[in-house]
Amino acid sequence: MCFKAVIFDLDGTLLDTLEDLAFSMNQALSSLGFPTHAVEKYKYLVGDGVEVLAMRALPQEIQDISVIQNCVLKMREYYHLHWCDKTKPYKGIPEMLEKLAKKNIRMSVLSNKPHDFTKIVVSRYFPHIHFDFVLGARADVPKKPDPKGALEIAKESRLEPDSFLYLGDTNTDMLTATEAGMFAVGALWGFRKAEELLESGAKKLIETPLDLLKLF
Repeated sequence: MCFKAVIFDLDGTLLDTLEDLAFSMNQALSSLGFPTHAVEKYKYLVGDGVEVLAMRALPQEIQDISVIQNCVLKMREYYHLHWCDKTKPYKGIPEMLEKLAKKNIRMSVLSNKPHDFTKIVVSRYFPHIHFDFVLGARADVPKKPDPKGALEIAKESRLEPDSFLYLGDTNTDMLTATEAGMFAVGALWGFRKAEELLESGAKKLIETPLDLLKLF
């Protein structure tokens, strides 16, 4: 198959955001009187949007929607102030993006972060890279693993879904790619392990960002 385009997940794929996410949620939890978590645990809490993150981070017995919503609000407040304290591109990501651009591979980003914020983050860390589309979570589009966002990118690109690689680091990404009819590639430098990626539909696992170039 001759792939013409790639969709990237953001957190855990292009950017190492874990410490800033963990710090912000822990601050929110602490302010509400709940226990916090080790940074490494957040690899398994993040990936499906801040609302799901809050539900996973709060004690299991907390079912009160108002508590969850308050936790979301506080997490967003802290993250707004600390989202770029320690966040950085993974080693090899800038070089990979530059080489793909030289090959005229069309690139887009699809994240479960809020849409406007996703655009701010991408423009800050990759100001010289052209992405066809940078899409985050929007009120009228279901979050990943629903494939609607990925299929929207394919439609607007006037390309068939099977001409896309989809690079991500969680089961959410692999399921999104599979449901969209795209070639799912698992990033082993991200938040989850190989077993989860394979079980969720990864057709290829890569150990470094530059390994992606071999698939084009």
